[in-house]
Amino acid sequence: MRRGAEIRKERRRGEREPGLLAQLRRPPGGRDARIMLLAQLLDRAGTGVWAAACVLYFTFVVGLDAGQLGILLGASGVAGIAGSPLAGHLADRFPVRSLLIGAHLLRLLTLCLLLVVTDFALLLPVVAVTHLGDRAAKTLEMLFATRVAGERRATYQALSRSSANAGYALGAGLAAIGLAVGTRGAYHVLILANALSFLVAAALVRRTREPRGRGLVAASAASAASAASAASAASAAPAEGPAAAAGGPGPWRDRGYLRFVLLDIPMNLDDSILGIGIPLWLVGHTTAPHELIPAFLVVNTVLVVVLQLRVSAKVRGPRQAAGAVALYGLTTLLCCVLLAASTGGGVWTASAALLAAAVLATAAELMRSVSSWELAVCLAPPKARASYLGVAGMAQSVQKSAGPLLLTGAVMAAGPAGWIALGAAVAGLSLVQRRASLGRLDLLAGTPAPAAAPASA
Repeated sequence: MRRGAEIRKERRRGEREPGLLAQLRRPPGGRDARIMLLAQLLDRAGTGVWAAACVLYFTFVVGLDAGQLGILLGASGVAGIAGSPLAGHLADRFPVRSLLIGAHLLRLLTLCLLLVVTDFALLLPVVAVTHLGDRAAKTLEMLFATRVAGERRATYQALSRSSANAGYALGAGLAAIGLAVGTRGAYHVLILANALSFLVAAALVRRTREPRGRGLVAASAASAASAASAASAASAAPAEGPAAAAGGPGPWRDRGYLRFVLLDIPMNLDDSILGIGIPLWLVGHTTAPHELIPAFLVVNTVLVVVLQLRVSAKVRGPRQAAGAVALYGLTTLLCCVLLAASTGGGVWTASAALLAAAVLATAAELMRSVSSWELAVCLAPPKARASYLGVAGMAQSVQKSAGPLLLTGAVMAAGPAGWIALGAAVAGLSLVQRRASLGRLDLLAGTPAPAAAPASA
């Protein structure tokens, strides 16, 4: 009996998902994936340096006022929206590896221009092109991953997010040194550090091999079978996307896929809630100490690095990803309820509520990172997934531009009721997204509609 129990224990141990470090040593995709993850780590470290310093640099070194800074960051956000579809469109025609190297070198050039450009009119296009290249690079990295990782792309996505968050944390720590010095030269060193990260990332990407399938993205066996039968279902509902699955008009005329992308925008609001909503709410509406604000970033970084791989292992396939969307909505609602309740107590009550809200916002981020890309891949026709995924990448870019305005201009202006309304809206839309995604999956799988039954008989 004891021997049998030991055998079962060993079997369960063998069936466990390997740990984070083991997965990083042998990621899905092998050598090329390992090199790409290292490139992403260095890229995000440089980005973390610049993200922590850019507002202070433009304010105290360049001399921009608040209005100019708002225009500059807003214009860069709008430019970033175009980066994802542009990258997806080009990836249908050119090698992903070459395009990603180009995106890194483009950002290297524009960052170096910041060392000499101080005129506001010239800064606008320079910063805009930098953000366009940034969003294009992120989309190309995920296209590369979905091709080399195949069925295990969710695991790769988890490793990617863990390494990226570690890179951001490292970059923010390095930036703190330069910000403590505070001179023009120190800020220039921080800019050069970010530019150097792009150069090293480009050199690393050059060592990888171009993944197979120009315009194609590997899917799971189940998804491949669904895509194969989708062509036969094209005549059943041409407006919703199966026509595109057979090589039809593309993402901009596929109403079903565009609906998914539109609904995916509010499914990215955790980013603005954590980075902007919670800190500003703490400062303006609660008695919690301002020193608590850095703890939100620490909580988010640690939880993502530690838990992303485990959360991803729980979600296998597009249908479970659709279920994770509903959980995203519920978690966001609970986060917003805590934010609304944080105004009614003392220092300790407010601090505990805000920290719990940061944990829930991070939990929503973990689920969103699993569900969003998995559904974006599986809801797209296999012969044009690169261009489709480029359009899907717009959701995050649009949220980064519109989310802060929504929170500051409407939600927080309405007080606690604004948070309740936001949480309820996101929860409701998450159920709509889940239902629409499951319906499209059925359509792509060739599930016969009732009207089509007599024809098949």
